[in-house]
Amino acid sequence: LAKAAQKGQEGGTRPVPAFPQLFTWEEVGIRNGGRQGQEQWLVIDRKVYDVSKFSKRHPGGSRVISHYAGQDATDAFVAFHNDKSLVQKYLKSLLIGELAPDQPSFESNKKKSLLEDFRELRCTVEKMGLLRPDCFFFFLIFLHLLVLDAAAWLVVWYFGTSLVPFLAGMVNPSVSQIQMGWFQHDLGHCSVFRRPRWNHLLQTVVINMLKGLPASWWNHLHNQHHAKPNCFRKDPDLNMHPLLFSLGKTLSVQLGKQKKKFMPYNYQHKYFFSSFMLKKIHRRRNCPLRLCLSYKISDESSCVYLPRYLESTWFIWVSQMNHIPMDIDYDKNEDWVSTQLHATCNVNQSVFNDWFTGHLNFQIEHHLFPTMPRHNYWKVAPLVKSLCGKHGIEYKSKTLLEAFADILHSLKDSGEHWLEAYLHG
Repeated sequence: LAKAAQKGQEGGTRPVPAFPQLFTWEEVGIRNGGRQGQEQWLVIDRKVYDVSKFSKRHPGGSRVISHYAGQDATDAFVAFHNDKSLVQKYLKSLLIGELAPDQPSFESNKKKSLLEDFRELRCTVEKMGLLRPDCFFFFLIFLHLLVLDAAAWLVVWYFGTSLVPFLAGMVNPSVSQIQMGWFQHDLGHCSVFRRPRWNHLLQTVVINMLKGLPASWWNHLHNQHHAKPNCFRKDPDLNMHPLLFSLGKTLSVQLGKQKKKFMPYNYQHKYFFSSFMLKKIHRRRNCPLRLCLSYKISDESSCVYLPRYLESTWFIWVSQMNHIPMDIDYDKNEDWVSTQLHATCNVNQSVFNDWFTGHLNFQIEHHLFPTMPRHNYWKVAPLVKSLCGKHGIEYKSKTLLEAFADILHSLKDSGEHWLEAYLHG
């Protein structure tokens, strides 16, 4: 061991310790990167890793791994990495010790029972092959995108540019673009091909060239969202606050007591739609990676705003219906299962709902198993529902219209909390 340690030092790698260094949760917890330059440690399977420097070159983005600094990242690590052998080479050089034998793996017996059952479910999912993609399914998805695009041109070419053909020609590209967005989402989660490299390559083509957005930017933000959904300062989807919206009771009361009034939040349920839409159109228009010539040409024409208007409307309601009505608060360092279930809800399954939402009506299953191909959500849903029932966790599933309405209801409630605290806090 001494020779191995000496050889490691000469080679520039971390020396191999004769005995692992033991740490307590308290020692790990204070290495959370809370202050600039502070160390960042995290725990995976009771082993302690120093990711202070590695976080800057983490393939999934620096912040997503930093969000688990000072915490147990075991289940998040498993959820994000299908190919464990590929990432083990990175982990070895980051290992600094392990938890002391007297340190619990779980904070409570309730959490222990929930996570043990979930990990057993994860093993069942892997044995059933539910993490393996069906390439034929995704080929049909991509084919129907091409058909929608071709149909738009054919309608205008054959019927001319009168009002009805023109509107039909505008609707088809909108449908194609939103469905392309769901498809690139699949690619971003590496659920279309077995090899991550193929997913990333095709995603770059789809989102960079066909949608005009940078893939690296999208992945960096979306990975953070999945790591800590609905957590202030960690979920980028909440970063528009408090400039536009006040979501959740905690932030609303906090802003009210601070007498901050960036917007009339008590009316946010009325201006929610237009604010999100303008933000999305502005982001697309100013993206430097719009490589598709058709976008560049159409940017000079006012007719481009109709497809973007329809696409943005569609995207806004679908992307927000599963999260805004759920718990929104600061990171409470909950376990992986509780974090995802408290921040997500489902929309009832139907052929239309599956297609309309790109299978994101199964948001619970998608968040628990982010690399699972979408065509397998319905298979694991009964197992997840059973797990929730066993542990007394509500498994929320609504109709599509109820989910849309709950967005406005939750915004109205948050706005009222802000107004009450602003006037009387």
